[in-house]
Amino acid sequence: MSKSPSSLPIEIKISTVVAISTILHSADPIAIDAALKQMTGGVADFFEDEFAVIDIGAIAEDAAQIDWEALVRLLKGYRLNAVAVRGAPASLHEVIRAHDLFLDDGSAGAREHAAAAATALVPAPAPAPAPPSPPPAPAPAPAAPAHAMIIDTPVRAGQRIYARGTDLIITAVVNNGAEIIADGSIHVYAPLHGRALAGASGNAGARIFALQLEPELVSIAGVYRTFDEGVPADMARTPVQIRLVGDRIDISSLGSANRH
Repeated sequence: MSKSPSSLPIEIKISTVVAISTILHSADPIAIDAALKQMTGGVADFFEDEFAVIDIGAIAEDAAQIDWEALVRLLKGYRLNAVAVRGAPASLHEVIRAHDLFLDDGSAGAREHAAAAATALVPAPAPAPAPPSPPPAPAPAPAAPAHAMIIDTPVRAGQRIYARGTDLIITAVVNNGAEIIADGSIHVYAPLHGRALAGASGNAGARIFALQLEPELVSIAGVYRTFDEGVPADMARTPVQIRLVGDRIDISSLGSANRH
């Protein structure tokens, strides 16, 4: 006799987990510690026990010098829980696994697409080749869906808001030390300080819109940019949009061609 799912001692379901990409440009723990201190500004709860994926692709040649135990302990001190490593050469796989870290080879998305394709009953015929066409004009800013999460009150320092599976609309100021996250786009019809992370589940087409931009950090689909030297002067007091162009954060004034 088969058991219903509710009677089983365990269930396995697909879940979306937000993880921060910690992209290393140095294997020196002293340099990493100094950079994290500068980034967080001494705020003890700047990170709130988020999962972290350590990306070492930029220092692959120096990756053998990484003290994994010290690195994991250092990140833990900033309330970042290292769970995986991305961009590691094959020679380090065993060392990384020995420190209870998973290997992120970027194939998770491919597996999901393969699983979805396997559900099709009849494979679709291959499309006929199309003649080359000129590059499309930039798409207009996407409209927020009707079911977007809407916040009408200021977002205070230390407060975190996460719009899971949708856009986030905020009509009041987002203060320094606050964090706003959305799987879709983020719309702030007020000054944006703090941290704004759009496309948190991997949506590279998500964008961030703000009437006034003075953030600590912005991120689209895990690609981030900090503003240690402030926002470009011509962008600080004007409505802007932030989007991902390739692997670069692009900031532009709404209604103009100015980009940074």
